[in-house]
Amino acid sequence: MSRQHTLTALRELKLDGMADALERQHASPSLQDSPFDERLAVLVDSERVTRENRRLARLLKQARLKVEACAEDIDYRVGRGIDKQQVQGLLACDWITQHQNLIITGPTGVGKTWLACALAHQAARRGMPVVYRRLPRLLEELEIAREAGNLTTVRTQLARMKLLVLDDWGVNPLGRRARQDLLEVIDDRVGSGSVAITSQLPITEWHAYLGEPTIADAILDRLVHSAHRIQLQGESMRKLKSKTANRRS
Repeated sequence: MSRQHTLTALRELKLDGMADALERQHASPSLQDSPFDERLAVLVDSERVTRENRRLARLLKQARLKVEACAEDIDYRVGRGIDKQQVQGLLACDWITQHQNLIITGPTGVGKTWLACALAHQAARRGMPVVYRRLPRLLEELEIAREAGNLTTVRTQLARMKLLVLDDWGVNPLGRRARQDLLEVIDDRVGSGSVAITSQLPITEWHAYLGEPTIADAILDRLVHSAHRIQLQGESMRKLKSKTANRRS
């Protein structure tokens, strides 16, 4: 079998990682002198990495994270309220496989959304389907789905996600139907998925925010008791970046 025929066959089989590695080997005479087993191992490893990168790209496209954030860029500076040991534990993603939740609170601009997206990105790296939504937008989507007659389909899609990031919890008041929709979305995840919430509201004010006591009790019972908590503090990260930019200019 000719070299080009082999490359064509690999690409037809969608083994592009192996094909790319084989082309690199052909372009490097020194690699061609390596033992067959070593060369084959390089081809297999290249295919594995290619597939992992494709899967990650697919998961991140599906996730629609608000910001590009990753574990390597987490700012552990003193005064932010970030416990490095706690965050490193969360990055292992065991809390997601154990269907636990995460609550990140703090004033505006301190990096709640960024940290939640970094943790979601890490989960995607581990092959877990994740999705990001601002809570007001999610409730709008559910209302639109109800009117279109496909509410069950949308809820089923959300339930399949291993991690649901709900950003801006407590920003807008909730109506009766919105409270019920929120309860249903959260209840769908009990024992099967995790929720990460970011909020300016302290947890002690959530019951009042949710309004109707019975539904509030049900939502908080499903969310809070199995939740890890991070209380961020300090100056707005956006202000700090603005100050740094001004000093450089």
